[in-house]
Amino acid sequence: MTTSFNYQQAFSRNIGWVTTEEQAVLRGKKIAIAGLGGVGGSHLLTLARLGVGAFHIADFDKFELPNFNRQVGATVSHLNIPKADVMVEMAMDINPELNITSFNQGVTTDNLTEFFTGVDLYVDALDFFAFTARENVFAHCAEHDIPAITAAPLGMGVALLNFLPRKMTFEQYFQLDGKSETDKILNFLLGLSPAMLQRGYLVDQTAVDLINHKGPSTPMACELCAGVAATQALKILLKRGKVLAAPWGLHFDAYRNKSVKTWRPGGNKNLIQRLAIAVAKRQFISLIKTDVRT
Repeated sequence: MTTSFNYQQAFSRNIGWVTTEEQAVLRGKKIAIAGLGGVGGSHLLTLARLGVGAFHIADFDKFELPNFNRQVGATVSHLNIPKADVMVEMAMDINPELNITSFNQGVTTDNLTEFFTGVDLYVDALDFFAFTARENVFAHCAEHDIPAITAAPLGMGVALLNFLPRKMTFEQYFQLDGKSETDKILNFLLGLSPAMLQRGYLVDQTAVDLINHKGPSTPMACELCAGVAATQALKILLKRGKVLAAPWGLHFDAYRNKSVKTWRPGGNKNLIQRLAIAVAKRQFISLIKTDVRT
């Protein structure tokens, strides 16, 4: 026996935390998500369950076995299938009335304008090392007054930054322009996580290989990211409650049982940040030299 889909019934359990009128507002909003891997797929499904009515999604990759520990669309039946195709199917299975456009070639300079057409909010889920794409995307958001959220999965926690219209931009905060690959990695990591709550419980240092763009991850962090990002999205789209904007951020680590509100005025230009990045760079170079010798 099949039951026809009904939007009001499907998302009726949201009511109470949002009003009926607010649920209708969410139904009329469009969110862009670039990247459908560790956090992107979870972002999409969480926001679909919140009742958001339209999405632009982008990813050029296919699901592989190393994705299984954290990516919501990674299953045996989805192996070697484009992530965007899988996630469209999963999201439409939650809400068949979704207006969802897929960019299977990823976000490029050629489709950037189309990707953001009619978009109310951007949720970042690009690969950590996709610096060129991320810089282009956030620059477009700043230029066109599109609020942007990044929730980074770090260890067993989440680090959040919001970049809101006419406030500090992504580039002003992270200072990536003109930097080397190594400096971008360190600036981005330390900028995302000034508190570095995840430091201290990594049990195998050899699992981190930033030079070759590899690092460990957990499903818990990805799901925490989805919950935190969706909450910020709700507040931004409904204009409810205080939304922290960069240089303010939040870092919650479930393993450490700690939550910190971070503040780095000037972003990575901040003296504390410059010192932390300098120390991290010395450690990074030392590790590289050790690897070369061995």
